[in-house]
Amino acid sequence: MDKGSKIYVAGHTGLVGSAILRRLQNEGFSNLLVRTHKELDLCKQSEVERFFNQEKPDYVFMAAAKVGGILANSTYPAEFIYSNLAIQLSVIHSAYLYGVKKLLFLGSSCIYPKVTPQPMKEEYLLTGALEPTNEAYAIAKIAGIKMCQAYNSQYGTNFISVMPANLYGPGDNFDLQTSHVLPALIRKFHEAKLSEQSVTIWGTGKPRREFLFVDDCADACYFLMNHYDESEIINVGVGKDISIQELAELTGDVVGFKGDIVYDQGKPDGTLLKRLDVNSINGMGWKATTDLRDGIARTYQWYLTHDIAKNK
Repeated sequence: MDKGSKIYVAGHTGLVGSAILRRLQNEGFSNLLVRTHKELDLCKQSEVERFFNQEKPDYVFMAAAKVGGILANSTYPAEFIYSNLAIQLSVIHSAYLYGVKKLLFLGSSCIYPKVTPQPMKEEYLLTGALEPTNEAYAIAKIAGIKMCQAYNSQYGTNFISVMPANLYGPGDNFDLQTSHVLPALIRKFHEAKLSEQSVTIWGTGKPRREFLFVDDCADACYFLMNHYDESEIINVGVGKDISIQELAELTGDVVGFKGDIVYDQGKPDGTLLKRLDVNSINGMGWKATTDLRDGIARTYQWYLTHDIAKNK
């Protein structure tokens, strides 16, 4: 990509999209295309085709998606599979129709089987059953991967698929009904610190997860857009995991919480082990740089100055 390229960041108001936008702006790109949901409904093929026909972007970062934690995925599976499939069909097909030079599709580590060797290599995709609590979302993301690969094979497009670890950072969703585990913990510990109450966490605390700071993910996406042109998916992560119990204790310490942590073992744990094999991207010369404690601290500060203020 050169500095004059016209670049469309789909989902620029979300966690990953906003980080990608920051990364591009910091690199000096100014010909950036963004649209809010009110301005462009990505689920509507006709609207998306009209946008691509009018603007004709050179590159597309596809960070738009309907996302959520275990509760949201379990409660609204139809919404997760429909919205994500519709977005992917509209954007990927339009990118092909209107000659986009390169598209980066952002997937998720939940595409891998529920039970699979650790760390998870790219070739483990579709080798086993998925985790039931987020199956609808995972199937939609797998369809996006396969769509990119099919278009590359049949039409000669350059559509790449990136699978990040669990993401967190500034711009995250802190709604306890729909958020992922780390922002939910930040909010729970903050509110419990103020009320001097205990914090209840779903499950046993034993599952292990890998957490990638969103600005590291954006840096990886920028790197791959410039250096990777293969149809095979590529993992992006830190290459190490942490138990939910350890994460809770670390987050509580960062927030300054001094109370009790209670584990509701009647609630689901989800997949017990989930760590990405990141040898491929590390071998290309990219590695994550943000320490987890520092990342949580930066996310907590963003929550204090943005999310709380927004909801007052």
